Amino acid sequence: MTARLGRLAALALCGLTACADDADPTKDAAPKPGDWAYGRKVRLAQASDGALEVRAADGGSALFGLAARGVMARAFKAERSGVGVLQFIHKDVQGDELKAGTLSVSADGSSAQLLFKSATSDRSAQLKAQVDGEHFTVFSVTTTGTADSYAIPVRCDAAASFFGFGEQYNALDQRGEAFELLVNEQGNGRDGSGGVSVGDAHSVYFPMPTWIDARGWGVHFDGHQRVRVDLCKQDADVAWIEVIGAKTLTWRVLHGPTPLGVVRQLGDLLGRPKPPPSWAYQLWIGTQGGRAKVLAEADALEAAGIPVAALWAQDWGGIRKNLDGGFGVHYVWKPDEFLIANPADALYPDFKGLVDGLHARGYKFLVYANPFIPKEVQPDRFAAMAKGGMLVKNADGSVYEDALVPNLPQKDGHPDFGDADTLPFIAGELGAMIRDYGVDGWMHDFGEWVPVDGHHTDGSDPIERRNSFPVDWNRAARMAADAERPNNDFAWIGRSGHSGVQRYAQIHWVGDQETNWSKLDGLPTVVPAVLNLGLSGQPFVTHDIAGFAKGKPSTKELWMRWTELGAFTPVMRTHEGADKLNNWSWEKDAETTAHFRKFTFIHCALRPTFEALAAEAAVTSAPLLRAMVLAFPDDPKARGLADQYMIGDALLVAPVLEEGATTRTLYLPAGTWFDVWTGEAVVGGKSVTRPAPLGTLPVFAREADMPALRQAESKLKFATCRP
Repeated sequence: MTARLGRLAALALCGLTACADDADPTKDAAPKPGDWAYGRKVRLAQASDGALEVRAADGGSALFGLAARGVMARAFKAERSGVGVLQFIHKDVQGDELKAGTLSVSADGSSAQLLFKSATSDRSAQLKAQVDGEHFTVFSVTTTGTADSYAIPVRCDAAASFFGFGEQYNALDQRGEAFELLVNEQGNGRDGSGGVSVGDAHSVYFPMPTWIDARGWGVHFDGHQRVRVDLCKQDADVAWIEVIGAKTLTWRVLHGPTPLGVVRQLGDLLGRPKPPPSWAYQLWIGTQGGRAKVLAEADALEAAGIPVAALWAQDWGGIRKNLDGGFGVHYVWKPDEFLIANPADALYPDFKGLVDGLHARGYKFLVYANPFIPKEVQPDRFAAMAKGGMLVKNADGSVYEDALVPNLPQKDGHPDFGDADTLPFIAGELGAMIRDYGVDGWMHDFGEWVPVDGHHTDGSDPIERRNSFPVDWNRAARMAADAERPNNDFAWIGRSGHSGVQRYAQIHWVGDQETNWSKLDGLPTVVPAVLNLGLSGQPFVTHDIAGFAKGKPSTKELWMRWTELGAFTPVMRTHEGADKLNNWSWEKDAETTAHFRKFTFIHCALRPTFEALAAEAAVTSAPLLRAMVLAFPDDPKARGLADQYMIGDALLVAPVLEEGATTRTLYLPAGTWFDVWTGEAVVGGKSVTRPAPLGTLPVFAREADMPALRQAESKLKFATCRP
């Protein structure tokens, strides 16, 4: 399989540049979904300590196992703080360990039952497990008695690892960490100091109660409840998975037998995104400031010889200044010419004409949308949704108008997807953006601010709605895109997510990093975030070059290093950031422009590779950017690396993530690797330190050199890298 993917990547590059004479375009032109194993027979068994475990049926090693502990039931009072970043503190906690009774396993190991009972209360929990073919074993726990949460004890042996959990920024293997899985703002700052919008190391837009063990199996907990995990931090031999607010807990063991096989099984379970259109793998430029500014930037990019596929403007609804002085967006789904008293004063007069003109020049044009329904700015939409019962409500049935949102001081309503009319209504409104203005996509922002004290038409738990909202928000975009662009000539980037969003989403970006080098919230957090998304079944990813959040303005060095990373990301996309007037950008000086042009062509050379991998992901969920554990699960030195990655199985990328660095140390697994900038062959199985001045990041091809990358700028034509 490694050789097949190596040839795949090399042949994809041949589509744009010259290749060796012995390349055979008819041989193994595309990977076959069955090329890598993704299923094995297992049986349920009793471990030596009496606990239940899943074992390979051929007598091999144990996979998932419960720890020899009881289920924990807890009653508590929870105090919460914050809005965008919600934090819960559990007080007056009363714990009750439900002791395990006699384990019953069927003779063939296909099913098992176990009763847990309390010695001091009427609480009990009935566990049933059933092997479901070669891909899944299903566990369910049905509880009785009054408790606010139940915690499952999972065995944590010496070799256990915990990769994934959605979009985590801190690391890949979360062993030794304890955190909560609830859709949240990333936070303006992530130091854990508290406040309305200050997060911590695990405040993420896209959490999931899912992990992969490097030994080749995984676990997924069903539902959208709030989940707390303690991954061998409190108890060295137990990983506690606590589900809050559920009377029945269901989880699945994904059998593997490889980490990549687990990703495929997760896709079978939750669904897979449709691949983006071909032009999405070419450069997107973030531009704003009005019609004249957008057209002038397009002219300047062409004059500089920088090929661009798409322009996107977040301020199409007008400029709004943030409270901190940065530039924000109006929460509208229309151009500002329809929102102000005198259309002649609009930033974007004749918006449809602007879009049509850019289309004629070969550009795609994208805009911005988020799910808030502001009463003052969108009065017609607010009134229609309020009248139809499609907005989240207060206990008395009135509309929940939230003023504690990023759009202070206006008040906003929130779509109530518990009402059956809300989803088609929102999809129709989003579809009108495509139909009326001809736009080709948008930033599908937010989805994390659903109030947890609101009321929904169907009576659903508002905290569960916090986690399920991003699924519905992206589903609305999918419905709009499929209705208006059934040929899939449409792209959007979503921010929030949870289990099941994969079925509807397209591309996810990893949020609002600060424009700095911080390991809490800057450039270094991008790589683990995109890799953990891939481990969680979202193969299509992007990020803001060079960050967004307003702190200190981005520097030239940061911008150039972030550009280098962007070139080796499926969707290479810039953002002017919240401090757009002071942030660095591509046109600031000649060196930056030349640097940007070079890496734009390198990214263009990679487009056929990304498209080929996307076709594979549509069937297998295999991420385009892969954590080393997916490609080298048997190499302990490679598994946990969170600062380098593979593009498919053929290219290893080690971006420079440290300010002032001119060298980069990376790990090359066993085999022969070729430095794509020099063609030098290097024997792997060791760490190497390579020169990495600005304009060079270590990139190695596996098994065969890829001269097409170093030749990209000289051999590719401008027109080749346009849609």
